[in-house]
Amino acid sequence: MKKMLFIYNPKAGKAQIRNKLADILDVFTKGDYEITVYPTQKSEDAMEKTRDRSKDYDIVVCSGGDGTLDEVVTGMIRSGFRTPIGYIPAGSTNDFGGSLGLPKNMVHAAETIVKGNDFACDVGSFNQDIFVYIAAFGLFTDVSYETGQDMKNVLGHMAYLLEGMKRLPAIRSYPMRVTYDDTTIVDDFIFGMITNSVSVGGFKRITGKNVKLDDGVFEVTLIKRPKNPIELNNIMVSLLNRDIDTDAMYCFRTSKLEITSTDPLPWTLDGEYGGTHTKVVIENICRGMDIRVE
Repeated sequence: MKKMLFIYNPKAGKAQIRNKLADILDVFTKGDYEITVYPTQKSEDAMEKTRDRSKDYDIVVCSGGDGTLDEVVTGMIRSGFRTPIGYIPAGSTNDFGGSLGLPKNMVHAAETIVKGNDFACDVGSFNQDIFVYIAAFGLFTDVSYETGQDMKNVLGHMAYLLEGMKRLPAIRSYPMRVTYDDTTIVDDFIFGMITNSVSVGGFKRITGKNVKLDDGVFEVTLIKRPKNPIELNNIMVSLLNRDIDTDAMYCFRTSKLEITSTDPLPWTLDGEYGGTHTKVVIENICRGMDIRVE
């Protein structure tokens, strides 16, 4: 029999996996897998379990939000050996699962893992850390890791918006130098995101058009400091419609960039706190992981 390590976050997305766990395990067993099941107990549990796993596993499957997937991918890369990853989305937003076209139905997602094919997908390195689909700073980026799990479960996307709106009166900008390819940008920014995803925060097309997850480049969006609330509103509308106003933001693709800021800057990686930095080097690891898709 093939061996599977199945890691799941029991609290993710209204704890819905508790009602589906038996059906999911039945699908895996019928797929001829011998399963080791591990419910996460604390932060970084999934990362450590994946990093320290036996090389005998044929696949590592995780279920939870994008943060759980981030931990598994980080553990996979830090382990030094490569095993296919299966993902059963069970979080509040599941941006990356949607980008991969994974079924929202958890049992169907399990069936995809048994019957599907491996897709070599890009991954991001962020200084000494790893992210799957987004590294971001500034406006709203602290919402996902400051919003309590219970609130996320009850309100879903609305939780992020409600928490974000509280911060509108206190928007701050960050003087930054951004270097990529042969280009250097010096400006004040209120928000920036480096992405490898079709959607962010549940909003599709916000990262750009014709996004490919295995092309070796990120989509980068940097929003300048607005002069007044009306300009801020226009920026948000332009971003959601992907009607890019070059006077208000920079948008480009690159495989590597360096960002330096005068003040320490908090970052978020895949919706989780990524530390505070004055200098970051972000690089695309082209096709750095194998993930099971339909």
